[in-house]
Parts: sequence; C-alpha cells; structure tokens
Amino acid sequence: MAAFRTVSAALVTLAALSAACAGAVPAVRQAKAPAAPSAASSPTGRGGPLAGKIVVIDPGHNGGNAAHREEIDRLVDVITGRKPCNTTGTRTRSGYPEHAFTWDVANRLKPLLEEMGAKVVLTRPDDKGVGPCVTERAAIGNEARADAVVSIHGDGAAESGHGFHVIMPGLIAGHNDAIIKPSRRLGLAVRKAYRVGTRMPYATYVGRDGLQTRTDLGGLNLSKRPAVFIECGNMRNSRDAARMTRPAFRERIATSLAAGLRQYLR
Repeated sequence: MAAFRTVSAALVTLAALSAACAGAVPAVRQAKAPAAPSAASSPTGRGGPLAGKIVVIDPGHNGGNAAHREEIDRLVDVITGRKPCNTTGTRTRSGYPEHAFTWDVANRLKPLLEEMGAKVVLTRPDDKGVGPCVTERAAIGNEARADAVVSIHGDGAAESGHGFHVIMPGLIAGHNDAIIKPSRRLGLAVRKAYRVGTRMPYATYVGRDGLQTRTDLGGLNLSKRPAVFIECGNMRNSRDAARMTRPAFRERIATSLAAGLRQYLR
C-alpha cells in the first residue's frame, strides 16, 4: 500500500507537468528509492495513456565496471570509429558515483511509466555488474522494438559548468536516417519537461539551449529506434551535485522524464 501511495503521488505531479510544461510545478514528495527489479523488463497489461508502448531505459555505466577495466576498455565499432565497450562514469566530489545515480533515477522512472501502461525494459538488471557494452545497449532497444529509448547520465565536465543537456543522434547517412526526426521530437519533449519539472538550467558549457547533436556515441549511432541521451546535470559542479545527490530531486528527475516521454509517445 505504501508503494501504491508513492507511485500515486508521483503520478499526480506527472499529470500536472504534462498539462502545464510552461507553468509552475508543484513540489514533489520525497520517495524511498525503489527496490531493484527482478528482471530487466516487465509487461504491464494495464490500460493508460502509454498502453501498448515500449520504453527502453538505459542507466549509464555500471557498478562493477571499475573492477573490470580490461573488459570495458575493449574497443567496439560504433560506425564512426571505435570506442571503449563502456566506461566507469564520473562521480561528485563527495564520491557519489554516476552509475548509482543513473540506476536510482531509472528505477524511479520505471514504475511511473508502467503505471501509465508502458512496457519498460532496462538495459541492465542491477548496479553490481559489468557493462553491457554500448553496442549491446543499443541492440536491446532495437530488439525490443522500443518506441523510445532514453539513456540517463550525469556529466563529468569542468566544475565551473552547470546545467543539463539532451543529446540527439546526428545523421550518419545510410545508417540512422529513419530515426533522426523522431529522435529530435523525443529530445525536444524531454528537454521541455525536464526544464519545467526540475528547474535545472540549460548547460552553460556545451550545446545550445540544452540540446546537442553527436555522431560519436555508440548508443545513438547504432540505435534503430528513436533515442536520446540526457546529461541530468554536471556532477563535478557543486551546485548541480548538491541537487543530484538528494533523493527528492532524483524523484523529480524521474517524474520530469516520465512527463517528457508521455508527451512524445501520446
């Protein structure tokens, strides 16, 4: 019953975000971090605004990566070059790691989408493993025939920079032509909802108006489904880090991402 109340409270906020992305946002109640799922995906069978939709959530990095550098440093083909299979990610100055941040946000987002009827697939089942490689993460979205793929990250830029940005796939002719336009629509919806829901400013150090296009990320280059990355803030910046380490703010992030996905998918 407690879990039901938590999801219900978040959904009330989500409805407000979806209805008024340009207005003020009500405060989000702090929620306990949800338990890790027993499987990487879970069909809901529920009705709702996202019934029949498939969303792949990609929590960046993994808790076991640092102890298996040889495996994650292995180079893989991302069409425009060769990149490491995966990386360890960044962390705040106080030691809060990106892999834990992304895992927590993903598991707060998952039940919100399921409550709206979506089937949700995670690219990793826990925060203790290694990888998967960026190539495998893209393949998970492709094989699931995802209607939308969102890869969650925290940036590790110079500490003077702050704010969030959404990364969209750049055109690689003959490879990802079909997803460029829908990925941009997805990126715009996520950017708008995130800005409104979190009141985080656009990144001051990269991109323009909270948007960036890249052709060097395997998760985007290899995707055949609409996909974006979001750098939820700069974990090396003291102001952003202070917000990102708070459970209540991570709940707000999840609610905002759910609002953006709902806007795009409906």
